[in-house]
Amino acid sequence: MTATTTDSGSPWSPFRQKAYLVLWGATVVSNIGTWMNDVGAGWLMTSLAPSPQIVAAVQAATTLPVFLFAVLAGAVADIVDRRRLLLIVNLLLAITAMILAVLVQVDAMTPVLLLIFTFLLGSGAAFIAPAWQAIVPKLVPREDLTAAVALNSMGINISRAMGPAVAGMLIAAFGLVWPFALNALSTLVVIAALIWWKPPAEPERTLPAEHVLGAMIAGVRYAVFTKGLRLVLLRATGFFLFASAFWSMLPLFARETLSGGAGLYGALLASVGIGAVGGALVLPGLRGKLGPDRTVRLGTVGMAISLGLLALLPTPATGLLAGLMAGAAWIAVLSSLNVAAQSVLPDWVRARGLAIFLTVFSGAMALGSLAWGTVAAHSSIGTSQLVAAIGLVLAIPLTARARLSGLGADQSPAHHWPEADIPLPDDNDGPTTIWIAYDVPAPARAEFLGLMKEQRRSRRAHGGYGWVLREDASVPGRLIESWHEASWLNHLRHHDRVSRAEAEMQARIRALLTSSPEIHHLITPRKG
Repeated sequence: MTATTTDSGSPWSPFRQKAYLVLWGATVVSNIGTWMNDVGAGWLMTSLAPSPQIVAAVQAATTLPVFLFAVLAGAVADIVDRRRLLLIVNLLLAITAMILAVLVQVDAMTPVLLLIFTFLLGSGAAFIAPAWQAIVPKLVPREDLTAAVALNSMGINISRAMGPAVAGMLIAAFGLVWPFALNALSTLVVIAALIWWKPPAEPERTLPAEHVLGAMIAGVRYAVFTKGLRLVLLRATGFFLFASAFWSMLPLFARETLSGGAGLYGALLASVGIGAVGGALVLPGLRGKLGPDRTVRLGTVGMAISLGLLALLPTPATGLLAGLMAGAAWIAVLSSLNVAAQSVLPDWVRARGLAIFLTVFSGAMALGSLAWGTVAAHSSIGTSQLVAAIGLVLAIPLTARARLSGLGADQSPAHHWPEADIPLPDDNDGPTTIWIAYDVPAPARAEFLGLMKEQRRSRRAHGGYGWVLREDASVPGRLIESWHEASWLNHLRHHDRVSRAEAEMQARIRALLTSSPEIHHLITPRKG
């Protein structure tokens, strides 16, 4: 199955697929454990080292690994068996979480050790997230993809509503070790679900698998030269850089500003989760009426208001109200951006593209967390929250031109290019040059040149370099496109990956011509 961005008639339709339902339920349980762990870590750090910068560093240690490792993780997920990858990483996470729980139980935890274990758990999450998101189109019919992405976000926020509340009660009643211990056990639920799941067999590969480094380069290159994904990343940066102040300052807001305990902190986080679940229920209808751009703007304003309430009216009641509003705003923006990212990514680069989205998300969150912790250390928690709220409002006009609407072109493979009749060399072949001549009538020249600008971006996204368009001085109206690719193998992969959207663009180009294009492939001479 491949993904589209067509809205399904029911937001619950993905649950008709048993595999999706089981895996979704397992991830909700695991995410509850993760949120319990995060609450425990944040609260433990306020006891070990209550400095705003150190407490904010817990949030940074959670998100920084995604920034560092997500592109590598996405490349691995696009090359290897994703189910096996998820099993191995979850097993390592379970072991790490168990060791963390033991250290807390024997009172051997220090601020540095807590940051190290938080970083290790975040690193596991970094390797899980791209693979997990990339398998969603395999679990549901493509007309249900948007609903499945929304349900994934809702599941995360159900976990956010339950995990912190349970963690707060456990810490108050039984001690700090229990959130960490139950997080380790919750990971075993995911492992069991993955063992149960038997995905359909993947089509047999006709070409050799990519190497990890080459796959990483290909993913980054696709992001750089794909306009739609760049727009999504710009909007994400403008939001998450400032919205990170809500998460990084919340433990200190509960403990220092409100002089509360773990129960209050858990209640604040639970209110965020409840708001997010409520937001998820109304989001499909809201996005249908407003569209993705206005939905993101509305969510950004909602998050700014939430931060303003925390800064200007710091009471438990307004904190809970701000949490409800922040949860709804958060899911409105995150879900809209995630669906937009899915819509511009073909399956061959899906995990890598989503990894780049996660890298930008986590980088903005980590950088923002450290920045707002520094602002709070030099002024106050309220000042940090208020400045971030102002930044969110200013980000709206600054990112307005990065429009998300109209990004739903069909990215499934077209396979419309003829089979190449040049065999794959046994040895490592060198660069390949592709040379195409077009006979363009004078009335169609301007339209042709405009389409070739789009064509240039497409060639470069697939690994082309040295692209140039020249005119044959001896033949009026003949324009010649040429570009290089790293190898003949790379060009064969290009054949496999051209999308239906790109095929439609190329059909528009051919419709302008007076004759079929003349195509030549120039390869490096073989030895012997």
